[in-house]
Amino acid sequence: MTEKKLLKMGNPILREIAKPIKNFNTPELYQLIEDMKDTMVANDGAGLAAIQIGILKRVIIFGFKQNPRYPQSPAIPLTVLINPQYTSLDNEIESGWEGCLSVPGMRGLVPRFKKIQYSGYDVLGKKITREVSDFHARVVQHELDHLDGLLYVDKIEDHANFGFTQELELANAY
Repeated sequence: MTEKKLLKMGNPILREIAKPIKNFNTPELYQLIEDMKDTMVANDGAGLAAIQIGILKRVIIFGFKQNPRYPQSPAIPLTVLINPQYTSLDNEIESGWEGCLSVPGMRGLVPRFKKIQYSGYDVLGKKITREVSDFHARVVQHELDHLDGLLYVDKIEDHANFGFTQELELANAY
């Protein structure tokens, strides 16, 4: 297992734009993906972008069977997505509570598209396209933001709906 150090909000690398992967099926890409999986699982993440471990590449992973940080959320299939992108399937926006491994111990209410279609490539360069909604769509949008130097805190509309997870739980805010 190779758990990597997570970059935290304030680290300037998190505000950079990740570069596309040009070569698939390489030992370096396999190692990056394994490191990302190990790091995500060790930290109970729902997803992780390569940039969060300091690698400026357009690679995200996401998925879980059960997640203690999101106990009410349904399972999402473990997915590796390289050079990902998404489009909204309609204009419906839904606000939901988000956290981030790079902003530990905090949550915020973030508006996101409810239904999206995402696409990208697997480690072999095979195209992946899916239509998803709800929490699955939220996780994908959150991770793609990382690749463009954005954090969920940038999308919070009312900062009264942002705080430490423990305090929000005590206040029954979410």
